[in-house]
Amino acid sequence: MARLNAAPVSIVTLTYVAPIEQVDAQMAAHVAWLQAGVDAGVLLIAGRQVPRTGGVLVFRGARAEVEALAATDPFVTSGVATAAVTEIAASFAADAIAAVLS
Repeated sequence: MARLNAAPVSIVTLTYVAPIEQVDAQMAAHVAWLQAGVDAGVLLIAGRQVPRTGGVLVFRGARAEVEALAATDPFVTSGVATAAVTEIAASFAADAIAAVLS
């Protein structure tokens, strides 16, 4: 385990607010958006909630910058999901995770 110096990490909780068929219609654009976040080095983890009522995304970065980024998610811009952002000041992480946060 590694000790971190309050590394900013933000968790985005997506909540579907439209029928799943409308969500699925935005999936390709959403996945492309996710890939851009991974390529930029800011998106660390993404996945569906179980049961499938939305998603959870983990970003490197402070709340304000992640809120601005989350607002550009095609799920959000199309109105099929809302996004809530929670920032944490990461103090501890597994060594493999700490390497991408420092």
